[in-house]
Amino acid sequence: MPPSSRETDPRIIAAIVASALFMQNLDGSVVATALPSMARDLDQPPLHLSTAITAYLVALTVFIPLSGWVADRFGAKRVFMAAIAVFTFASLLCGMAQGLGSLVGARVLQGLGGAMMVPVGRLLLLRKVRKEELLSATTWLTMPALIGPVCGPPLGGFLTDAISWRAVFWVNLPVGLIGLLLIWRFIPDVEQRKPQEPDLPGMTLVGTALTLLMVGVETVGRGLFPRFVPETCIVLGVVIGALAIRHCRRAINPAVDLALLSIPSFRAPTIAGSIFRMGAGAVPFLVPLSLQIGFGVSASQSGMVSLASALGAFCMKPMTRFALSWFAVKDVLVWNTVVSAVVMLICGFFAPGWPMAAIFVVLLIGGLSRSLQFTSMNALAFADVPPARLSAATSFYGTAQQAPQAVGVAVAAGTMQLMLALNGHDQPAGFDFTVAFAVASVLVLAGAPLFASLPRDAGAGIASGRVAPSKQA
Repeated sequence: MPPSSRETDPRIIAAIVASALFMQNLDGSVVATALPSMARDLDQPPLHLSTAITAYLVALTVFIPLSGWVADRFGAKRVFMAAIAVFTFASLLCGMAQGLGSLVGARVLQGLGGAMMVPVGRLLLLRKVRKEELLSATTWLTMPALIGPVCGPPLGGFLTDAISWRAVFWVNLPVGLIGLLLIWRFIPDVEQRKPQEPDLPGMTLVGTALTLLMVGVETVGRGLFPRFVPETCIVLGVVIGALAIRHCRRAINPAVDLALLSIPSFRAPTIAGSIFRMGAGAVPFLVPLSLQIGFGVSASQSGMVSLASALGAFCMKPMTRFALSWFAVKDVLVWNTVVSAVVMLICGFFAPGWPMAAIFVVLLIGGLSRSLQFTSMNALAFADVPPARLSAATSFYGTAQQAPQAVGVAVAAGTMQLMLALNGHDQPAGFDFTVAFAVASVLVLAGAPLFASLPRDAGAGIASGRVAPSKQA
């Protein structure tokens, strides 16, 4: 029986779309916990396995700019279901990988599915809600999705110790199948639009620049490529990136609509939020490594402690509305950035003498802080975007969400690799993690000035339901 044509409650749509975010967030948290075991089984240094994380994030970033056009051209619901199917199949391939190359290839395919899955799912929701419903819908969207990170660390640790790291990918299979059934049954078709022709030159330039930059940042100093290849990739990435910016400013229908940055409430979450996400993206990578390699605990123990961050994020979601009702969005973003940076810096001083309960509390506070930041930024970003530009905005913002996470993981791994070279170590030690966490903390703090430049009334009404008149023409 086909889905009903009657209007579906936006909260139900949000909860179903969240199945896609559940898979993506579960996947990220379980992979990080299983990383040391994967490295041993595939006979690779643990830091080299960061490639399995960044390959997925780079593929996400490269293909996200195409997601808005594909959704308009072929129908958002149809594309969303196809993306979940690709992501689920790629998860199966990841669990069957026999080497780092095949694992990275499967992760790239996962990234292709994820690139269409999350932004198109968000687009399905945004076209069904009013501005005053944004925060509520965003909360409904992210609350079920946060179950993934809460379950991920302990589940990943348990599966890794009890079965194999391969099992952490197979958990996506039933979730993907159930999600497909619910989407087909309950989510109505969104009106199909006739999109403009895609900016293929712009997409090629943007994708090439991002790929070169990430390959360079990920491999510099690792000895994975011949000398000067990573540095050449970085230089070429910067040059092609500059050409991409120039092209997108001149194109009629650009791959990345840079004109959206003229909207203050979109600009700050996009640019400052990207800087924040660089630092925050390093945390899920560094914490399991520091616990398993630095402390020598098992994957299961590491997972139980690491879930504190996700638990904090989960608990903060229903409290975000109250925080934004009592304080200006600008103040929340500025001061919470400082709190997040301080917590990350404290993480760098974890040592085997620390009680696990104390580490759990620090990670819990960090999860609370980052969740407040992400939810506030996500609601603010779309508060003043005209409906006609939502496709472009979701693609742009999706790119700005994913690319920095890959950069954060690569920078953290590169920082530790540099420390190993300077100190002559074979394995990361305590001070190596301290420096990596400190670099992440500095990155997070660097976004505060741009948040401080927001108008005082930025985002007024997104929490209370009393929407202030937009100053945007």
